[in-house]
Amino acid sequence: MREHILNEVEDYYDEMVEMRRYLHQHPELSFQEDKTAKFIADQYHKLDIPYREHVGGNGVVATLKGAKPGKTIALRADFDGLPIQDEKDVPYKSTVDGVMHACGHDGHTTTLLTIAKIMKKHQQELQGTYVFVHQHAEELAPGGAKSIVETGVLDDVDVVFGTHLWTNTPYGVVQTSPKEFMAGADRFSITIQGKGGHGAMPHQTRDAIVIGSQLVTNLQQIVSRRIDPLATAVLTIGSFQAGNTFNIIADTATLTGTVRTFDPELQDQIIVEMEKVIKGTCVTNDATYEFNYEKGYPPVVNHPDEAALILTAAEQIEGITKAEEVVPSMTGEDFSYYLLKKPGAFFFTGAQKDGQFYPHHHPKFDFDERAMVLAAKTLMQTAFLYQEK
Repeated sequence: MREHILNEVEDYYDEMVEMRRYLHQHPELSFQEDKTAKFIADQYHKLDIPYREHVGGNGVVATLKGAKPGKTIALRADFDGLPIQDEKDVPYKSTVDGVMHACGHDGHTTTLLTIAKIMKKHQQELQGTYVFVHQHAEELAPGGAKSIVETGVLDDVDVVFGTHLWTNTPYGVVQTSPKEFMAGADRFSITIQGKGGHGAMPHQTRDAIVIGSQLVTNLQQIVSRRIDPLATAVLTIGSFQAGNTFNIIADTATLTGTVRTFDPELQDQIIVEMEKVIKGTCVTNDATYEFNYEKGYPPVVNHPDEAALILTAAEQIEGITKAEEVVPSMTGEDFSYYLLKKPGAFFFTGAQKDGQFYPHHHPKFDFDERAMVLAAKTLMQTAFLYQEK
């Protein structure tokens, strides 16, 4: 029975591609995914699977009870887009100016809806209960996972699994970790207040651009010189905005960036060190500053037994050439909140297109759509194996 259900995913491939491309053409930003949420809800209405809308915001959660007793398993997919202009030359490029699915969430949504459709078809053969969690706002802290968990969706769940279509990994490869898998993701902003003036009279000013430039360099020394080299951390300045014309010295500069860590103590140390570096740099230059630091998603820390089960399941899937443990990624994911609540694990499904690689969040991002089939099969096989434990 199990093998028959898994093989059935292949029959839905064309339908999966069509759905994914529709979603790709109609992306919505985090916390604004009203139409996408309605689209998801409509699919469950057509499938006659009980569902709830507006869960923790724009979340949609459906529950399918098999005819046979068993465990309750949650499967999660996210569905928000990003504020990026789609630059791909494909028929299914985004129709929304300045917004695109540049991280595979359209594929995640399609994968989970397909799993639900197949499981509904085999409901009388199905063991246990399945909770399909469609989550809004993964891309923008505070995210959607935390608010969904706070509604009690996982209270009666035994385990939770999820996957990310991953273009850094070749098609046919599944990757996970038995412990830390993805980093905690924080964001910060620094506003420097100097004194503007004429570009020909710098001695009468306190140049915010020069001060900000020093600050960019000084902040990089936190990771390279102030923390244990065996510890893992990233501090990135992603935006530097100052000035508006060629002959005026800027009076203000704003820097924004992110910090990635796995250890809460290291996270706190970096915040303290940043404050010292910012203060020291500004005091030296007779400038003032405002420093805002927002702790974002916690690290994604898998549970070892569940991570091992994913690899066991993947090894049994035709088309998967390798199932492997990997070192953690410094990217972040709010799937972490589910794992803080219940046992479970998250994994990457390789989705790199042959001869074409654009990283996640790139304007030309795309993925090998065949990976949706492997993702669906791996999630279902993992769930079936968990039922047998």
